[in-house]
Amino acid sequence: MIYRDYGRTGKKVSLLGFGGMRFGHIDDQDECVRMMARAAEGGVNYFDTAPGYFETKSEAVFGRGFEELRLRKLPYYVATKTFKTTEAEIRREIEAQLRRLDVPAIDFYHVWCVTTLDNWRQRKKDGILGAFQKLKDEGLIKHICVSSHLVRDEIRELLMEGVFEGVLFGYSAYNFKTREAAFDAVRAKKLGAVVMNPLGGGIIPQQEKLFRFITRPGEGTVAAALRFLWDHRDISVTLVGFDDEAQVREALAAMEGYVPRTEAELAVAKAGASASFEGVCTGCGYCDDCPQGIPIPKFMDAYNQKLLNDQPGKDVISSRLNMHWSLKAAQAGDCVACGQCETACTQHIDIITRLKTISEKAAV
Repeated sequence: MIYRDYGRTGKKVSLLGFGGMRFGHIDDQDECVRMMARAAEGGVNYFDTAPGYFETKSEAVFGRGFEELRLRKLPYYVATKTFKTTEAEIRREIEAQLRRLDVPAIDFYHVWCVTTLDNWRQRKKDGILGAFQKLKDEGLIKHICVSSHLVRDEIRELLMEGVFEGVLFGYSAYNFKTREAAFDAVRAKKLGAVVMNPLGGGIIPQQEKLFRFITRPGEGTVAAALRFLWDHRDISVTLVGFDDEAQVREALAAMEGYVPRTEAELAVAKAGASASFEGVCTGCGYCDDCPQGIPIPKFMDAYNQKLLNDQPGKDVISSRLNMHWSLKAAQAGDCVACGQCETACTQHIDIITRLKTISEKAAV
């Protein structure tokens, strides 16, 4: 296992982390605990969950898992999150979390899921930073962190405030262009950087040809996707959500024999994305100046789900907009077809047609 600094905290964390969002059989606690133990035996020491994963069941499983790790004298760090914003709400939540997790303190406590800067400003008005600082002063949390879905300059602005010690954000071979600005702040503020969804929510293994730009000879797609992220020196932890023990073993196996790319080799791999992603929005953001106020990159990201991960009977576009971006599909209907976005698009994507498709589907 490779260990890296978590920012300026002095903690060494495993480059491969264990995410508690995707347990295949959450009610089989024995199986879930075995998965955690297997990961820890392989050197994983960073375990991340949240109160909303399986309606608090994930945190309860982690509590049993940590008990097992203590018995085996295997080290671990615990990371979790809160949506709450006022001091009273946060205190009630963390007291319940500490009981479920069976720990005296949480190592990395996150302001959960910042999707817009306005959302973040409102949380600050509600007193979230003061509440977190009190919890830290009392020893109930050790490091103040944030989980974010912001992109480009917005995520940089959030992180440059200087109030956080670490950040959790989505980053993979699928969406890396939209999130690279985060690393400017990670370096400037010496933050721990944990990335989630390294397999693009399952898209990468399902689209091997599309992601051939990350694959080196002899590599499987899953190993290639993880190693592509491990090549980024600013990443502290790559967080993987595991369904079963076989997936834990597969991720640990990817660490064996891993040879990092040089910075030049990584740049070449990234450059190959443009040629591979024909028809898929890569999130460059040049279209993000809509006169109607439509956040076009976010809508195009949602449309990517239709191209890459369409499922019969499931509205993957609306699901992505709602769950990932806190947007409604109907907003796409505000498009007046002025063409400004398509003129700016370096990939020559038919943005207007895609927005129309999204809005028509929303109207059904």
